[in-house]
Amino acid sequence: MEAFSAANATPGVDRDYGPDTGADRPAPPTLVFEGVNFQEDPIKLLSVQVVLILAYSTIIVLGVLGNSLVIYVIYRFKTLRTVTNFFIANLAVADLLVNTLCLPFTLVYTLQGEWKFGGSLCFLLPYAQGLAVHVSTVTLNVIALDRHRCIVYHLETRMRKDVCFGVIALTWVLSAVLASPLAIFREYGSFTLEPGHTIQVCTEKWPGKNTDGTVYSISMLILQYFLPLSIISFAYARIWSKLRAHVNPAESGAGAGGSSAGSERHRRRRKTTKMLVTMVVVFAVSWLPFHAFQLATDIDSAVLDMRDFRLLYTVFHVVAMCSTFANPLLYGWMNRNYRAAFLAVFKCRKGGGERGRGGRLDSIHPVGGAGGRAKKTVVETQDVVSTHLNATDV
Repeated sequence: MEAFSAANATPGVDRDYGPDTGADRPAPPTLVFEGVNFQEDPIKLLSVQVVLILAYSTIIVLGVLGNSLVIYVIYRFKTLRTVTNFFIANLAVADLLVNTLCLPFTLVYTLQGEWKFGGSLCFLLPYAQGLAVHVSTVTLNVIALDRHRCIVYHLETRMRKDVCFGVIALTWVLSAVLASPLAIFREYGSFTLEPGHTIQVCTEKWPGKNTDGTVYSISMLILQYFLPLSIISFAYARIWSKLRAHVNPAESGAGAGGSSAGSERHRRRRKTTKMLVTMVVVFAVSWLPFHAFQLATDIDSAVLDMRDFRLLYTVFHVVAMCSTFANPLLYGWMNRNYRAAFLAVFKCRKGGGERGRGGRLDSIHPVGGAGGRAKKTVVETQDVVSTHLNATDV
């Protein structure tokens, strides 16, 4: 699932300079492609390069702005500092890592077909990308399992924030271990395509058999895609079944107050679950073409000989990278909490009407204030806003 991939290989050099590829396949490409006219590569066409530059630039800009905004509003507004939102912030940090540390270099290398960033970045960047993707998948699993624990088993006691931070730290440690082969088994050096034409390459270098890279690639495909999606699907299927079977408190003899509170909590849970499920679906769909193509390459190395291999791989990679900016858009679309927070940050409220819908988030925790009138305004506003600022609470 990493950015540094076979799409960036120069024909006849190696399959890739990055992770998730199963490099060090049988060596014929190094000789078979010698003397090839590289201008035949579709990526060398100016029109294709312009499209790729626009696509990657759009992903980077939207990803940096959107994920930075998510992190900021969670930090800025106390009401958003819930366990679920801390995990969402962790997702945003992982996506920011990809947007800032990986995609710009991926774009340059894709266009040039040569690694020009030195030996240190050869080891660092693929590792950072692998780390970020592992963090994203593990965090999505943690969110699903935590909600499964609370909703399916009626555990009203939420995860404590110190436990939440411990889980996040453990997520990064586990992801760092899983991604470590991407930095350990790597080689940076020169490759002579033909007399007088030498390029710098960054490739995987496995110590054992040629199949070691393929085994690792398929293992990561299972650990980063199929297994997480299976766990998440199971968890959300049980959650959704439980929510559909929910009994209205009014029907069970509860009082009017209990009925209202229970129905509101149930409504929030359904809306939040819809948003989180949509996040997972977007993640799964955006990465599916990339993984399908990657799996075909792992199974049959003849795919590498396709004339349009690099172009197809790059297109699938662009689709996969769209997941790095999709989440902030989903939050703004499906969650009133985040939508109100985003509007508050950008000062886009529509006067009193937005206030009436709970847009003035900062009025809950005002800075300063004097006199009874100010206190009364805060209390009245808090009563209105409190209804809208718990949408991501479990």
